[in-house]
Amino acid sequence: MLIISELVVQEELATALRDYVGRETPLYFAQRLTDHYKNESGCGPEIYLKREDLNHGGAHKINNAIAQAMIAKRMGRKSIVAATGAGQHGVATAAACAKLSLKCTIVMGTLDMERQASNVLLMKLLGAEVKSVDGNFKDATSEAIREWVGNLETNYFLIGTAVGPHPCPSMVREFQSIIGKETRRQAMERWGRKPDVLVACVGSGSNALGLFHEFIADEDVRMIGVEAAGFGLESGKHSATLAKGEVGVYHGAMSYLLQDEEGQIVGPHSIGVGMEYPGVSPELSFLKERGRVESYSVTDQEAVDAYQLLCRLEGIFPALEASHALAFLDKLCPTLPDGAKVVVNCSGRGDKDAPTVFRLTQGSSPGDHKRHPVSP
Repeated sequence: MLIISELVVQEELATALRDYVGRETPLYFAQRLTDHYKNESGCGPEIYLKREDLNHGGAHKINNAIAQAMIAKRMGRKSIVAATGAGQHGVATAAACAKLSLKCTIVMGTLDMERQASNVLLMKLLGAEVKSVDGNFKDATSEAIREWVGNLETNYFLIGTAVGPHPCPSMVREFQSIIGKETRRQAMERWGRKPDVLVACVGSGSNALGLFHEFIADEDVRMIGVEAAGFGLESGKHSATLAKGEVGVYHGAMSYLLQDEEGQIVGPHSIGVGMEYPGVSPELSFLKERGRVESYSVTDQEAVDAYQLLCRLEGIFPALEASHALAFLDKLCPTLPDGAKVVVNCSGRGDKDAPTVFRLTQGSSPGDHKRHPVSP
């Protein structure tokens, strides 16, 4: 009976991912972006985007949200509690709860609510109660955990990223691993072999692990995580946890953390709201220590430039979080052989960020940051 029940759950999830979420997402050949990065001899890598921005809700977050909401309902839970930063997980959770007739409370920091007002509106339209707390995503996560443990009999904590106490990181990674599984299959169909390089932004880790996990055993596939350097790694205003963090325990897991000499959390910064978390996935921390995942960082300005570049070359507006991964192509592409296949996880759509980008750039061209700089 247990095996039959598990098969039913898997079938229900597969149906929801196909008919509700809209999977599988395309592996899109970015022809003009590829041409942009060719050298004077016309050589360079081929760039493909894994279009998670085309999912229902506009991001990869729905892959995990719908799966965990189904689990919560089977457990007999009536109320879902979640924390969100950029609002994409909040929208995904609110949508899943509306579909499955579950009460939904989304906790969000006041700073993030101001920057992501459109997503706050969407969550409310989907029937969620949006509860504000002073601060940003890390503060919202702490409050959501408190609300969850306050009533364990009816509440279910639907975490959106691969952090927190076990089994939360493993669950999120498993539900997001569909990204990498599809990418492998699509690559084999398109060009008959695996990608050479995978690139994903790293805030706390869900979209990166979603792309990477399928390829961990493939040592010939490079995996690159791109963090938020904010105003610069030496400025103290960044979210580059893998680059500048030290090992510690936060929200029930051991990982790299942004912390001071006394072990107190240092507030993160990024123009990509979803990247503002002082910790990172324990699994990504392990993969970095093994040398399996390479970690780099790009600044706020570089991310804004990449946002504009993709808009104008491909007609695609990426989330500012995903724009960090795209920005690293500036440094990566000149180092790669001609014809190398690069897959960038376009983890979310950037209409939520358009007002921020336009305010900072006032319609300038990518790279015009000397005229319209992103400033502290």
